[in-house]
Amino acid sequence: MDILTFQVFLMAVPAVVFAGISKGGFGSGAAFASASILALVLPPEIALGLMLPLLMLIDVSSLPSYWRKWDWPVARILLIGGVPGTVLGALFLAWANPDAIRLLIGVICLAFVAWQAAQKSQRLGLERIEFGQKAGLTCGVGLGFTSYVSHAGGPAAAIYMLGRGLDKTTYQATTVLVFWAINLLKSFFYAGLGVFTRETLLLGLALAPFAVLGTWIGIKAHHRVPAPLFFAITYVLLTLTGIKLIWDAVT
Repeated sequence: MDILTFQVFLMAVPAVVFAGISKGGFGSGAAFASASILALVLPPEIALGLMLPLLMLIDVSSLPSYWRKWDWPVARILLIGGVPGTVLGALFLAWANPDAIRLLIGVICLAFVAWQAAQKSQRLGLERIEFGQKAGLTCGVGLGFTSYVSHAGGPAAAIYMLGRGLDKTTYQATTVLVFWAINLLKSFFYAGLGVFTRETLLLGLALAPFAVLGTWIGIKAHHRVPAPLFFAITYVLLTLTGIKLIWDAVT
């Protein structure tokens, strides 16, 4: 499939800017919407391969603004669990066909929206639960797996970090550090599976300035803009995207 088309580029630009804003300023949780949206017009493994270097660029661009503001014990537990989770994700992606990947990404989209709705309604009460190391390792495994197969590790990380009661900036800095490391690990597995191609790298190079722009906007917005509107738009996009991906997978 030829992905170096104007149509794909037009779809990718807002998706990449959106990912930069999410990862740069709003805890990374919604950044995977970009890969999900691109999976509507590209084979899912190609969409994942296109987005990973851009997500890594966003990580690197965000890191200086949050340097040493993270909670290292929380990050360490998530990273320890994230390694075997990433391996499990690599095994799944190597085995699964494109429709199975579409189905899983679609289900993750809808589950993410449902989880966020429950959290916003305070039905989960995660801030009142003191999560220990076992919970952190479990969340880390979930983070690694979902991050690998759909770039959607944010919810698993959020469950543990909310349970640890991190403040806004510490939460953001910890997600930047954790996903920088996990995305770096994922890149070796992606390369081994042949997910990166000449076309994805060329398109990614053209999209790199938009990733940096989105990151800059997100960092500025972190301290100045309330998050509810941003996430409300995210949830609508994810709901529609999840339904479409599931429909495509089963039909």
